[in-house]
Amino acid sequence: MRMTLTFLGATQEVTGSCHLLAIGDRQVLLDCGLIQGGKADELRNHDPFAFDPKAINAVVLSHAHIDHSGRLPLLAKLGFDGPIYTQKATAELCAVMLKDAAMLQQRDAQRQNKKRAKKDLEPLEPLFDANDVDKAISQFVCLDYNEVCQIVTNVRVNLVDAGHILGSAIVELFLGEASEQKKLVFSGDLGRAGMPILRDPTLIDTADLVLMESTYGNRLHRSWDETIAELKQIFAKTITQSQGNILLPAFSVGRAQELLYLFHLYAKEWDLSRWKICLDSPMAIEATQVYLNNYPLMDDDFKRFTRMHPGQHPLLSNVEFTQSTDESMALNQIHKGLIIIAGSGMCNGGRIRCHLEHNLWRPECDVIICGYQAESTPGRALVDGHEELTIRGHSVKVAAKLHTVGGLSAHADQAELLRWYSHFNDSPPLVLVHGEAEAQQGLIDAIKQASSSAPKSLAIAAHGQQLDLNALPQMVWL
Repeated sequence: MRMTLTFLGATQEVTGSCHLLAIGDRQVLLDCGLIQGGKADELRNHDPFAFDPKAINAVVLSHAHIDHSGRLPLLAKLGFDGPIYTQKATAELCAVMLKDAAMLQQRDAQRQNKKRAKKDLEPLEPLFDANDVDKAISQFVCLDYNEVCQIVTNVRVNLVDAGHILGSAIVELFLGEASEQKKLVFSGDLGRAGMPILRDPTLIDTADLVLMESTYGNRLHRSWDETIAELKQIFAKTITQSQGNILLPAFSVGRAQELLYLFHLYAKEWDLSRWKICLDSPMAIEATQVYLNNYPLMDDDFKRFTRMHPGQHPLLSNVEFTQSTDESMALNQIHKGLIIIAGSGMCNGGRIRCHLEHNLWRPECDVIICGYQAESTPGRALVDGHEELTIRGHSVKVAAKLHTVGGLSAHADQAELLRWYSHFNDSPPLVLVHGEAEAQQGLIDAIKQASSSAPKSLAIAAHGQQLDLNALPQMVWL
């Protein structure tokens, strides 16, 4: 029976996760994410899929982040009507995130069409709308962790905790039957051991092929203790000396909730009582409620802390939720003593753009970058030391103090990726996805040095490459 895997997204880049599994006459898609970055990158989302959406029999979604889930409504719009298998918390988060994505698509189309009308050009349709989101959400099939399920003929799936965000999953796929069966393990996005709120990533023993993310393949994060010490130092200085505001661009799912938890744990130690802390993101507020609804998925420390402090939920206790646009705009009238957590995490949309416009040029303010910044995004420009940032069509000087806290990353670093892979028996073939070229090459160099667990074969996925799964462990490319 013919079995192939084609790599169609997050190949030598970090966004747009999408891989096509074909087994016999069945086709299964692993993730269907939006491409994020600069305008040129995002325009690629309008390119036709490299497959017929109507021919896809099922989708398996690793987690809710938009670079993994964001084109599911487009897939449904173009005729895909099969099931989307995912962990049940991921389905809840997608209901929040995809609706927000549709709103942004609509807003972007309206903005573009104003410019096109002046040039007598035909108007553009948004990539998808709220109706497409509703259709996609209606196709979700919710699974618990460790619930083996047959999704199409000759394909069974099992989801285990990836420890990246709530509901994130490592996908185990069992292909074929009996002696011909192959096991494919897709890491999705791997989290980190010892991080707050969520459980550690699951270690897996067996696979015939491993697809592994490589976002931080050439970097080592600071330890959790070192990260807390770093944050304490930043806040000790800014809280006592700052005459301005502190901005934290944050992903609405995962990072925002982590920051709320830290602000609760260290409120006294970081002397936060004199500051007004606002979560200025309707999507992050809704996502926080999803976290509250899925309490059983939290780690033991979080559950223990919550039991020991009844009435003081660590995600709700010392922060104000800013819902309306008017409330958000009013924050720009506050010139000091304000901590704002707002999306988007890469500064390429959302309310953080407005707050940067009002605070970035002020040397008395601080910006704390605490997540991955993809190439061509405004957040990456800040990290790379650009002296100006274009916001809403005009240039804003970068005068605020910038702090980059890599230890808060929800992605495994090089050592953690190596440790996760080394747990597999017999060093199965390994294909790297979801990483920029430099990071992937750094990881490959480290893998080759760790000869005791070097894979039988190793490759970096390229866009459009197709792998013959019957030829493993040689990894024959078609």
